[in-house]
Amino acid sequence: MSDYNPDQVTAREDLCRFLSACYYEPAAEFAEENLFDSMLVAATRIDPELADQARQLGAAFQAQDMQTLLVDYTRLFLGPIKPLANPYGSSWLNTPVQTEENLPPPVLELYLAGGFEIDEDFRDLPDHVAVELEFLYLLTFNRNHAEAAGSAAEAAAIELLQRRFLSEHLGAWIGPFAASVKAGAETDFYRKLADFTERFVRMEAARLSVH
Repeated sequence: MSDYNPDQVTAREDLCRFLSACYYEPAAEFAEENLFDSMLVAATRIDPELADQARQLGAAFQAQDMQTLLVDYTRLFLGPIKPLANPYGSSWLNTPVQTEENLPPPVLELYLAGGFEIDEDFRDLPDHVAVELEFLYLLTFNRNHAEAAGSAAEAAAIELLQRRFLSEHLGAWIGPFAASVKAGAETDFYRKLADFTERFVRMEAARLSVH
């Protein structure tokens, strides 16, 4: 396993949460709660190029009016008919999208193994990009705490889940998803968000030696 660095591991936890928030409907709270300033602080602890991307992402959000962001968000992830960049992992992994007629996405097996419970008030599908990023946060958080507590066996078990999740799920579809966002986005914010997300997920996969 990789060396334990408290500053970096906390920053990785934070970036998972912050990125997840960015894939919900854009709102004034993003700025009011200093979301992008917090992303910059976390990214700076990890990698200078990632920090530069975080800085550009925050500037792109500030430069765009909220209505235009909402329109772009709807086009990309909701659509009037179908989204331009489907935010569900099953749509990129050639597995059936969950409906009443078919089985739930395979990622639920890992959610169960990782002790991840989706809020009962959540009304979207469980393989939404925001949810998968939240699960990556939980795995990162739990593994970091196990390492800090000296629980090597527990940390190793969680790392195996992280590896499998990134190789079979989020890391496997983040590339085509990000490309679709960049191709369909009309705002610089969502293009930069796609770039940032793909870079961070791939960095996490590489750090865990996922191939």
